[in-house]
Amino acid sequence: MSPDILTFIIFLPALVAFALMVTTKNVEAVRNIAFLSTIAILVLVLKLYLSFEPAAHMQFVTNVPWIAEYGINYYIGVDGFSLTILMMIAILIPTAYLLLWEGRTKGYWINMLLVQTGVTGTLLSLDMVLFYFFWEVMLLPVFLMIGIHGTGNKVFTTIKVTVYTMGGSLLMFLAILYLGVTYFNEFGVWSFQYDKLTEITSLNHSEQLYLFFAFVIAFGIKIPLFPLHTWIMDTYKNAPTGAVFLLSSIMAKLGVYAIVRFMIPLFPEVYVEYSMFFVFLGIFGLIYFGIAALKQDDIKRMFAYSSASHLSFIAAGIFSLNSYGINGALYLMIAHAIATGALFLIVGLINYQTGFKTMSDLGGIAKTAPVLTFVFAIMLFSNVGLPGTNGFVAELLIIFGIYEFNHTLGYISAFTVVIGASYMLWMFQKAILQDRKAGSLNMPDLKIKEIIGFIPWIILVFLMGIAPELFMNKFEPTVTYYLNDILKIQGLN
Repeated sequence: MSPDILTFIIFLPALVAFALMVTTKNVEAVRNIAFLSTIAILVLVLKLYLSFEPAAHMQFVTNVPWIAEYGINYYIGVDGFSLTILMMIAILIPTAYLLLWEGRTKGYWINMLLVQTGVTGTLLSLDMVLFYFFWEVMLLPVFLMIGIHGTGNKVFTTIKVTVYTMGGSLLMFLAILYLGVTYFNEFGVWSFQYDKLTEITSLNHSEQLYLFFAFVIAFGIKIPLFPLHTWIMDTYKNAPTGAVFLLSSIMAKLGVYAIVRFMIPLFPEVYVEYSMFFVFLGIFGLIYFGIAALKQDDIKRMFAYSSASHLSFIAAGIFSLNSYGINGALYLMIAHAIATGALFLIVGLINYQTGFKTMSDLGGIAKTAPVLTFVFAIMLFSNVGLPGTNGFVAELLIIFGIYEFNHTLGYISAFTVVIGASYMLWMFQKAILQDRKAGSLNMPDLKIKEIIGFIPWIILVFLMGIAPELFMNKFEPTVTYYLNDILKIQGLN
């Protein structure tokens, strides 16, 4: 298979978006063509997934000069780690289209396509400047979606998100430039390839520390980690459903991905040195955001805190320094993307049909929309880690990993999972199951196309829960390589 397949996967959505900008004003035509282009990408990614040989090294690599004078290359490739996330993106986005089918504008669908190019390019970039370029590309369409299609105080929300993310991105860009200059000073040539930058030996501990935290702030804002989270609540509340889906299910995961992809190989000593701090911070975030979720009446705000809680748990697993925790964190990234993405889309459907998004206003939905209730329940059970679902496998591995890292923190992480189950089940009871005091809500049930959209998600929830080895086999060699060859940790994996 040609390495150019990755370039085609990255740029097809953008090419379609630009073509649609100038060729038609028909919203239905724009939507249908955009949807078909995502299906084409899904077929290509599935072919790539089946052709991929599980190994730690990069495959389907393209590396050609871009700005040759400064050693900046168009350098892309895929390993088991990035391939798993790429498969997730390729499945979730077209099925999400079916759930966002009605009531959108031409600009909405074009922005969705541009975001897909941004997130895919970010995922596959191996040159740090190219990575930064796509990192910014994926943000701009989301800002437009919030500013144009959001609700409430959408202008302030857009400005707040912009300030946070641009601030973090600026720190990351300065760190990338510093690494590039350091490489030039040490080797006499320019390069921003991340595998070349790992060869730098002239950075002292203080320099490594500053650079490490410059990256961690940029990626931590995207995840978000405590205390870099304050933008997320109003954003999830006021943003349109499609933007919330993209932020929570895909873009937040790229923050975690970037930590593993770049920070472990670039700063292995600092990564190990501060692992206890970040495991503790992750568990603290798990508890803090979980308790905050219990106090919410607005469902979207509750899911925002829920998402931050689970992502904090993922971060704790990433820093646990053993294969249980890291494999579990990578697996929970996929499980969380499926469950949370589906739940946000369902809440968006409920809000679109009823005009309500607070638990106090809802209720009785189970009577009028039993299929929606069934799908909601499956995704909720995945989110709380019910045995047999993908969430259970992932959370169990992370708990084992944290326990291996530190017994006390392992016990705490095991008990705090109960918090997540508490607020999710309480919300389900209040908003979906119990009767509505003000009378029937008349919430329509899922349509055929919406049911079709959810079917792949439901299959993945149970398939990943019953046969996790089918998916973990793709990225386990990368995790083993990072632990044994980069971090030099033996016996913990």
